[in-house]
Amino acid sequence: MSDVTSDDIMKGIPAAAGGSDGPVILGIESTCDETAAAVVRGTTLVSNIVASSMEEHARYGGVIPEIASRAHAEAFVPVVSRALADANMDLSDIDAIAVSAGPGLAGCLAVGVSGAKSLAWAANKPIYGINHVIGHVSVTQLQFGALPENTMALIVSGGHTSLLHIDDIARSIEVVGTTLDDAAGECFDKVARLLGFPYPGGPHIDRHARLGDPTALKVPMGLTQGRAGAEHPYDFSFSGVKTAVARWVEGRRADGKDIPVDDVCASLAQSVASVLSRKAIDACRSRGSDTLIVGGGFSANSQLREHLAEAGREAGVDVRIPEIKLCTDNGAMVAMLGSNLVTAGVAPSSPDFPIDSAMPLDSISMA
Repeated sequence: MSDVTSDDIMKGIPAAAGGSDGPVILGIESTCDETAAAVVRGTTLVSNIVASSMEEHARYGGVIPEIASRAHAEAFVPVVSRALADANMDLSDIDAIAVSAGPGLAGCLAVGVSGAKSLAWAANKPIYGINHVIGHVSVTQLQFGALPENTMALIVSGGHTSLLHIDDIARSIEVVGTTLDDAAGECFDKVARLLGFPYPGGPHIDRHARLGDPTALKVPMGLTQGRAGAEHPYDFSFSGVKTAVARWVEGRRADGKDIPVDDVCASLAQSVASVLSRKAIDACRSRGSDTLIVGGGFSANSQLREHLAEAGREAGVDVRIPEIKLCTDNGAMVAMLGSNLVTAGVAPSSPDFPIDSAMPLDSISMA
């Protein structure tokens, strides 16, 4: 487990976007390989602490659930204590606790939820078991302010590529499109492994893609053509993209030819970013949405950010992509969704609510 460090994501957030009034929420995140805690007051981020176990997984080429769970158990108390200390608060100052209840790795979720329940019981505070993915939408409020009505959201992460229509972040979310097989992040990680990049592979593909020719390879545009594209206009499939790139690379190797790594990365990134931006903007047009929220770890990808910004300008859609530190898993997104739930008057979760590793994306919080 790496040293616990403060994620100072208050820097660069416009003061006008936040508000000093509102409930004080402690948010706790433990869905995968980050143990995180944050304090939000209303829509103002007060503190945010993240501890990552990524280095411990790198040698295995991916996240090992048991290692991640043990790391959460070790980091939980130091991370939560630091978040409260940085906010100059203790549990008595907190109005409610929010914790990721799913989706995610079951063992990791169990550590965070068990710890959060213990804190809530000891301090006699209400607790909300929230949907981690919806947190990626709500966190943008810390940077851009309130979510407009009739908002579309594109969530792109290691395991999720989804389009959500949002009328009310606390009460009403509709799944418009979702992943049918490999998510965008999974596709990148699998190709990165094929190219010999260490885990996590996404940032390596991003860097090499900036140096390559995006037209060098003919990479499929998943679920955009023919009958399949017509039947799934807003769904995503990147398994075939991964397979096509893998076969091209393996064919070059079998022929004893060099692999133009930069060109492979650029062509892959071009295809994935094009599909994501095209489907997201099409979904906005179909629902009359003029705001697109983008969240999840994969939204840190520079090619995707550029494609979405350009597509938004051309379509007249306000594309809100958060700064990099707000893209990856953090406690701020959990606390912000908790703040939305409290402000909207949504009842807290039952003290014995379960975790749900496959929590549906239209389920905002546990009953």
